[in-house]
Amino acid sequence: MLDNNALHEKVKSLLYSLTGITLAENKDIMIANRLHKLKRDTKYSGDIDELLVAIENGTHTMEFINSFTTNKTHFFREDFHFTDLKDRVLPEFAKSGQNIKMYCSASSTGEEPYSMAMTVLEAQEELNKKINASILATDIDTNVLQYAANGVYRYSKSSKEFPDWIKPQKYFKKRVNKTLASEEILIKVKPELQKMVKYQVNNLNDTSYPFEKNHFDVVFCRNVLIYFSAEDQNKILRRLFSHLKIGGTLYLGHSENPHDLINYVKRIGQNIFIKTKELH
Repeated sequence: MLDNNALHEKVKSLLYSLTGITLAENKDIMIANRLHKLKRDTKYSGDIDELLVAIENGTHTMEFINSFTTNKTHFFREDFHFTDLKDRVLPEFAKSGQNIKMYCSASSTGEEPYSMAMTVLEAQEELNKKINASILATDIDTNVLQYAANGVYRYSKSSKEFPDWIKPQKYFKKRVNKTLASEEILIKVKPELQKMVKYQVNNLNDTSYPFEKNHFDVVFCRNVLIYFSAEDQNKILRRLFSHLKIGGTLYLGHSENPHDLINYVKRIGQNIFIKTKELH
């Protein structure tokens, strides 16, 4: 049986081979906790070593990936990006009548793509013009994609998630879940919003993506690159960039940078980049 160090190194190696995600050195407790939870969830009767061999051979692979992906998010995270989308990008498409194609590359539980959809509807109302928009949202974790498609979230009245220009009651139905201990407020995304977003599985570490070249007008790739090595971040960005149109907008997370793309983009705000030319 493998000792803890060898076991954790095997987990890191397996996770990297399947997803490209690089786990930091200080994640031993997290690894141990998630391994035990994975064993419980899969009802695996053998030891952890045997479970990892089974995963390598294609059994419980998706459960393993789902266990080790991180899904920290909330509505309108880094809301200045949505303000830019509303005030700069969307009016051009309202004016031209062209369909705007947007991609959320790490959708997690759905808060980001639904924030994109709400931004479109707000811009449409402000401009009093129809905006034809489609939003594709992908993630590697099938559990969070199902959660996102369901569109039910916990809500707190003290929440600061929504900017001043969004009234949540326009986009969500309120549900009250009464328990013996407390009263929980749930909100469900209205059908108008749900139908704007299509969810599908995609692994950002795959060597190619199932999209056409220069397909998207907007790409959100925020707070996901931090889970990859610098070399793999660069590869992912180059792949994403090939699917972004000239003049299209790339939004990155606050601690992320454009790497090789720097000479092919124009920076116009806080991690807001416009594609100016194709990569060689």
